[in-house]
Amino acid sequence: MTIRVVVVDDQDMVRSGFAALLSAQSDIDVVGEAPNGRLGVEVSRSTHPDVVLMDVRMPEMDGLEAARRLLDPPPGVVHRPKVLMLTTFDIDDYVYEALHAGASGFLLKAAPVAELVQAVRVIAAGEALLAPSITRRLIEDVARRRPVPRPNTRLRLNGLTPRETEVLLLVARGLSNAEIAATLVVSEQTVKTHMSRLLAKLGARDRAQLVVMAYESGLVAPGTSG
Repeated sequence: MTIRVVVVDDQDMVRSGFAALLSAQSDIDVVGEAPNGRLGVEVSRSTHPDVVLMDVRMPEMDGLEAARRLLDPPPGVVHRPKVLMLTTFDIDDYVYEALHAGASGFLLKAAPVAELVQAVRVIAAGEALLAPSITRRLIEDVARRRPVPRPNTRLRLNGLTPRETEVLLLVARGLSNAEIAATLVVSEQTVKTHMSRLLAKLGARDRAQLVVMAYESGLVAPGTSG
């Protein structure tokens, strides 16, 4: 299956570079480009990509607002692409809000080519891009500045079984399904079943939102995910 991608970035060289690198892959087809969030939404609505590679800071409409519009479209718009945010370490708040809005993950702009390509494939496959070494550091930094748990999120976690809560805790710590299975001494398929139930019970789009919910609920306290 060919992965359809739209690249949205206000820097022409960056946008063109990403597009060229991705187009060189046999399983990826760049179907559109845009220099700002407003046009990014328009291009995405007309081309129906599987993944939108979205910069955070752009003129006219930033990537955060564009991601919101793509992931929570108006009535009559049924297509919802996966959104992969492009970011740097100095915009942690935007990263947090993007994940909360439903983005499937983020990638540092300075990431190696292989990492960019793999990220697109991971997102297209329906997984969240949550590299533990980066994700935990960014989300924890934001969580430290958002210390008050959200009551509605905490209430939703009350419906989880003890094992589901345990799995959610390990997800928030950045463990993969295989690592969770090894930690709990269960099969990876069992972990996948728990993951499906977590997503359904919490109304989360993907793994990224589960991590955010774990922090918002107070299940994971800043500094305890290492």
